[in-house]
Amino acid sequence: MKRVSAPAPSVQHRLRRIEGRHNPLVKQLRQAFSRAELTESGDCAVEGLRILEEAIRSGLRFSAVFFRESAQDRAERLLPQIGAQVEILLLPDKLFDSLVPSESPQGVAALVRLKKFSLDDVMERVQVGPIVVLAGLQDPGNLGTILRSSEAFGSAGVVLGEGTVSPFNSKVVRASAGSVFRLPIVHGQIHGHGKSATGDLEEVSEKLRGQGVRLIATSSHQGTALDQADLKGAAAIFFGNEGAGLPRELMAKMDEVVAIPHTPQVESLNAGVAASIVLYEAARQRR
Repeated sequence: MKRVSAPAPSVQHRLRRIEGRHNPLVKQLRQAFSRAELTESGDCAVEGLRILEEAIRSGLRFSAVFFRESAQDRAERLLPQIGAQVEILLLPDKLFDSLVPSESPQGVAALVRLKKFSLDDVMERVQVGPIVVLAGLQDPGNLGTILRSSEAFGSAGVVLGEGTVSPFNSKVVRASAGSVFRLPIVHGQIHGHGKSATGDLEEVSEKLRGQGVRLIATSSHQGTALDQADLKGAAAIFFGNEGAGLPRELMAKMDEVVAIPHTPQVESLNAGVAASIVLYEAARQRR
């Protein structure tokens, strides 16, 4: 006799209505957004229809999905692509809006498990493209742009030194357009107790140099003109704080400094724009 499989649960059947702020998953979402960090179980809070679709496309595992009551029609679009064991919560509009950082919520948010990478993982990919190292980059939009350009132009991965904005910041996630889900990003594992951001990246620099990786700094004022620099080999490209640039201690360890030629009327380029131009040139040379 032919077995008949049980029908998949309907979208409405999967939605679990939550009224209170003290639900454990609701508390996790609130804390992850407000602190711009992972939950204790290693989940990242994300928000918005396009970002959730990027998380699905990137093959991430969902721990929970949250829908605003007035936007539950979006469940019809998303739930067929999300695992059957995932918690699906329907929240009153006021409660949902109090949890997410967006001023104009799209009505859907989630807790997703990001892939973890170490510095060794990134170093193993250095022949694929340059390693991007960020020292004290503070603007979320700049970091998101650099992550997006790093993936677009074939970077081996991105190393975030202390003082750099969290990659789990909602503005970073949004500006990265999903690259934060796929690109190898080293965050947290390189930090030692009591070490300054400079000391932290000095240690990273020594490890990279020990593996034959050239250390390249970027400057807005002086250095080898970008189109004259050799970016084809194994290299790590360092970008500093938007205002202060790279600390002197790090600059002293660099093998070369490159600069993007531009008109003298412009003091410097936006950090995200500058990094994108350098990464494009590295990709062009490798082609």
